[in-house]
Amino acid sequence: MKKFNNYLILMILITFSTTACAKPNGTQIGKGSWYGKKFHGRLTASGEKYNMYALTAAHKTLPFNTMVEVTNLKNNRKIIVRINDRGPYSKGRIIDLSYLAAKKLGYVSQGTAKLKIRVLYKQKKK
Repeated sequence: MKKFNNYLILMILITFSTTACAKPNGTQIGKGSWYGKKFHGRLTASGEKYNMYALTAAHKTLPFNTMVEVTNLKNNRKIIVRINDRGPYSKGRIIDLSYLAAKKLGYVSQGTAKLKIRVLYKQKKK
């Protein structure tokens, strides 16, 4: 019986420690940037034309048409964007937003900002 109790306590501790340390699913925090006029009208990786005035973004791994909530951690502004491109290609960045998205979050003049991204809806693979 004592062996069983020790085993049970060990399993509870392992379960608690792994869930307490786990990051929420679909959330990332890191540096984000934006892209605009130079790419306006060019084809994105998804095949649609890039529109710097649309609320879209580039992400390295999220499926196209995934909806993501982006928060500027400096001023707490939030927006929702749709992933339609691949990138960013600069080291250490987690997302590239369209010009309009970056403007709404208030970091166009800085170029980059510390952002939190949270997946709201992920397109199912066909």
